[in-house]
Amino acid sequence: MSSDKYVEVDNSMLGLQSHWDATYAGDSANFREHGRAGEVWFVTEVMSVVASWTRNLCLGISQGCIPNLSDCKSESDEQVEKVLARWRVLDVGTGNSLLLQELAKQGFSDLTSIDYSGGAINLAQNLADHDGYTSINFLVDDILEIKLERQFQLVMDKGTLDAIGLHPDGPIKRIMYWNSISRLVAPGGILVITTCKSAKDELVQEVDDFNQRRLGSSQDPPKDYPPFEYLSYFQSDSTYMLGGVGAQVVTVAFLRG
Repeated sequence: MSSDKYVEVDNSMLGLQSHWDATYAGDSANFREHGRAGEVWFVTEVMSVVASWTRNLCLGISQGCIPNLSDCKSESDEQVEKVLARWRVLDVGTGNSLLLQELAKQGFSDLTSIDYSGGAINLAQNLADHDGYTSINFLVDDILEIKLERQFQLVMDKGTLDAIGLHPDGPIKRIMYWNSISRLVAPGGILVITTCKSAKDELVQEVDDFNQRRLGSSQDPPKDYPPFEYLSYFQSDSTYMLGGVGAQVVTVAFLRG
């Protein structure tokens, strides 16, 4: 199976762990037999562009020139390496973790992957070892019932919120997602979501709804209010085929208060 090949499935299946366990079991067997990575949620070109855009965003934040990236000063490769080494990175719902490999190519070095599917983590570990990315930390963990207690300056989500929304209890699980993800992003850090199921404005509204829930659950405004603020976005030229229908890929970044 080509790593960018689209295989049509019932959309409702994409929200179930049983689907992903079966998918990654097949991908692992495929990798052992043929050395292929298996299906990718978005095409490889999208991940490369997302990684490069995210790198520039992190460098801009480190220099304090967000949102005007054009005001950022050019830095030497050595300076960039030192800056990116300070960014602890988490990829939630990592799948085969090829996105973290792209981030490693951009200079990030403190990298952690989590997925609720043990098969995904097994495949991701094997792919990383095969491709020489031996420093990535792999953990089996569920973003909706998170056990991880560390916080990260950069949290990446490539299609995980999309899959959660396709679960039969999607609306409830999306609320659980925001409660969990807010505990993982360190103050001043950023959350980067790549989606083919939501427009930028829809994601911004979902974040505003979460912020309002946080405000309404306390008599006094929380110290970190608002938990998330819209930071930036870009729309990929690529179109992902979801259920046989073309969907535009959008990446949106939010700053943690």
